[in-house]
Amino acid sequence: MYDDELKQSEHGPLAGFTVGVTAARRADELGALLQRRGAAVLHAPALRIVPLADDSELLAATKEIIQRTPDVVVATTAIGFRGWIEAADGWGLGEDLLGRLRGVELLARGPKVKGAVRAAGLTEDWSPSSESMAEVLDRLLEEGVDGRRIAIQLHGEPLPGFVEALRAGGAEVLGVPVYRWLPPEDIGPVDRLLDAAVSRGLDAVTFTSAPAAVSLLSRAEERGLLPELLAALSHDVVPACVGPVTALPLQAQGVDTVQPERFRLGPLVQLLCQELPGRARSLPIAGHRVEIRGHAVLVDGGLRPVPPAGMSLLRALSRRPGWVVSRAELLRALPGAGRDEHAVETAMARLRTALGAPKLIQTVVKRGYRLALDPAADAKYADA
Repeated sequence: MYDDELKQSEHGPLAGFTVGVTAARRADELGALLQRRGAAVLHAPALRIVPLADDSELLAATKEIIQRTPDVVVATTAIGFRGWIEAADGWGLGEDLLGRLRGVELLARGPKVKGAVRAAGLTEDWSPSSESMAEVLDRLLEEGVDGRRIAIQLHGEPLPGFVEALRAGGAEVLGVPVYRWLPPEDIGPVDRLLDAAVSRGLDAVTFTSAPAAVSLLSRAEERGLLPELLAALSHDVVPACVGPVTALPLQAQGVDTVQPERFRLGPLVQLLCQELPGRARSLPIAGHRVEIRGHAVLVDGGLRPVPPAGMSLLRALSRRPGWVVSRAELLRALPGAGRDEHAVETAMARLRTALGAPKLIQTVVKRGYRLALDPAADAKYADA
């Protein structure tokens, strides 16, 4: 057991798995966290951020707040609030904006936002410890919003029901669109990620914003791949979201997601470190412990990279461990192999070499191949 744990620590808990990253902001940080734990990373930013200095909508909203001071301003994210103040400074409107914000009821969603508010020389009137926008909404509705003008610093994330509830209560709501997102200029990486997802070349896809999820789904629909993508995310490819708001577009399509308890990048990666190895198939074969991962196999804790064709064969064999699988069936499992059964023999030879233990897979003359399941396990699977 000690040797296996030592080998695991050498190659990392995500070794052998491929993870897609859809983030535009902090993508390098997320990718580095995943790679540090052994994952192969496919980065495909599903959107791009409109530069604040060029954002005419943000400039217009800022001027409107300066000209017509609202009663309440809600700051929703720390980076968004800081970016707004910095952009206003760049336009020569920084002092005017801060002056208006000093005279309003200023609500900050959570400790990080509160820190950004105070760093700007302002003081929040109230902040929920839960970081919940639902709690912010409850407070506003309890105070009464009829006839009040409320500005909300947006950050590209949907706020389901928030604005609607305020308007239903009689409020005038002004959105301050900080960090608006558009589709990427180069759609190639997104298409490659989609192709990898639908072909099960990915083990997980991470989402750190709802707009990224919307963008990926929209691109899949444009290419006619939405049903295949939803099927992959529902069964074989883990959709990992940083929090419940990010998960909303996927859940609206009937896709269940996994989310960390704390809505941060570190806990998101730690969740995948538990989730992916927990889903890997582990079998006792020919006196070895074999764990089948996304693009590699652990043999007695040692990492053995396997070519895609070999992984296709191994997965087909592992669906019925210990049972003979015919060459014809294995040929159907090989992508793009055509009708030549010799392709199975070639891929099988490479698979055995990659595994480093040829006796793991037995040739059954004139019938096909089988995993050499250990006798006790063989009986167990036969009974099943």
